[in-house]
Amino acid sequence: MSAPTSASALDLSGPTFSSVVVGEELPTLVLPITRTLIVSGAIASRDYQDVHHDSVLAKERGSQDIFMNILTTNGLVGRYVTDWSGPRSRLAEVDIRLGAPNHPDCTMTLTGSVTDKGALTDDGRYGSVKVSLRGANNLGDHVTGTVTVLLPVAESAGA
Repeated sequence: MSAPTSASALDLSGPTFSSVVVGEELPTLVLPITRTLIVSGAIASRDYQDVHHDSVLAKERGSQDIFMNILTTNGLVGRYVTDWSGPRSRLAEVDIRLGAPNHPDCTMTLTGSVTDKGALTDDGRYGSVKVSLRGANNLGDHVTGTVTVLLPVAESAGA
């Protein structure tokens, strides 16, 4: 068993508000969509609709198989943005739309870019950055939308 990590050893990297420029692209994230991811995401979000866990019933309802629920997609979008923005950032707004379903054994590729820089928070410690994103699979766009994230204005001491 390893020793606990001290706070000073944590990686607090991530962009600052002043270092981000409009047009900057986020790193691409490629996610394999597994049956386990779909079912566990639905269960974790207490979404017990059969189309998210029962392949036979999903097909009877006209789907090719079970499909991912919006709450799981929302979580993956949040992960995508915070993987880029780092642990000192905060999600302020998530505005997404679903399109083509994510079925088991497909791959969703998330891409995004900074499309706007907004105002500073009242205390001046964070600045608002809007990211436009797209998550596509073999059927088309699964998710499109924007996420507003608050980034620290300056590096923190010791980071």
